Amino acid sequence: MPVTIGVVGPEDLVHRAIAVGAEVGGATLTGLAYRHESEAVEVVAEAQEDVDALLFTGVVPYTTATAAGVVTHPAMYVSYDGATLLRALVELLRLGHDVTRISVDTLRRTEVMETLTEAKLPTDQVQVLPYKSGLTSEDIAAFHRTARERHDTRVAITCLGSAYHVLEPEMHTVRLAPSRFSIRSTLQALVLTTVGQQVGDAQVALGLIELPGPDDTLAADVVTLGGSLAPLPDGRHLVVTTRGLLEQATEQFTRLPLLDRLATRHPSVHIGFGVGRTAAEAESLAKRAIGRASSVGTSAGVVAMADDVDIVIEPGGGDEPPAERGAESLPLLARRVGLNAQTLARLRELVTDRPDGLTAHDVAEHLVVQQRTARRVLKRLERAGIAAPIGSQQQGRTGRPPTVYRVRL
Repeated sequence: MPVTIGVVGPEDLVHRAIAVGAEVGGATLTGLAYRHESEAVEVVAEAQEDVDALLFTGVVPYTTATAAGVVTHPAMYVSYDGATLLRALVELLRLGHDVTRISVDTLRRTEVMETLTEAKLPTDQVQVLPYKSGLTSEDIAAFHRTARERHDTRVAITCLGSAYHVLEPEMHTVRLAPSRFSIRSTLQALVLTTVGQQVGDAQVALGLIELPGPDDTLAADVVTLGGSLAPLPDGRHLVVTTRGLLEQATEQFTRLPLLDRLATRHPSVHIGFGVGRTAAEAESLAKRAIGRASSVGTSAGVVAMADDVDIVIEPGGGDEPPAERGAESLPLLARRVGLNAQTLARLRELVTDRPDGLTAHDVAEHLVVQQRTARRVLKRLERAGIAAPIGSQQQGRTGRPPTVYRVRL
């Protein structure tokens, strides 16, 4: 089944990328166009549930969305390589422009200089503004104006559509667009990355837990694995999750916090996980794992995979208290909630500052997003059992009072 990739960028570049993407198999491309790069955060946040990956048409929207913490899927941006700049220089020369006095933004200085040197063009009158996080279209426009005033540059070459529209009435301006080769190669890499992650993450992981007696808090402990729990007729407990979640919860199969917790409450604990491509394969491997765990010692865990690979995990120490849901669980929570771990980290800061509860307005201000995005974030947390509505906040407002949420992060 092909993956769905959202293409993020200005409308013309989105259409260009989708047209090139028709040549690449294994992907269905959908346009996520904006009018200004500042809208990239909102566009990406609204599309997360509809796409498997994100292709940005440039580094600016990619950096903006990533910094805002809304990128939760595999994502890449199309680079504006030296070949893109060289093509623009050739066209300028054809039209009779002086390409020895130019100002270039977003590209790396070394890349610009190497391209000009290879074309046997002088570089001493060339001004370059490499892109860095936080650089705005106003900053870029100011750079080109300064280059013209101080260094008598004749042509502004920009990678940002919003800067182009500002500068074009003032000076001769060229807007770079990514080459077909750059779009195609980036898209192919993104498809391979996404499919590889989906295959690994979607593998079934079934766990069997053997305890000498009942345990009323077992269901709560299993939440850290992002899975579900069910009792079996033989007294064992079945855990259903995926390989991706199990890997994160066990730090790549190096430790098993669930085993540590249970070992503090029971004289013996055996846990066996089987990871397979199908439920039947995972079940068979789980039975092998639980048998191996029983032979290892009083308390042990084993993760069994195909090709006779068994990973033995022993308790971390009986005197360790049960781990709280803290910083180490953010990647797991992010996967379960469907938000970026960076977003959860920033929300944790907000929760610390406002222990009595949060509203969508509080979240919107802290994350610098629109309120409808903030409400969507709170709803995701609520569905995951991390947030719960505890009342409303009137404070003299007219209209429907905002809901106050108690958030546990």
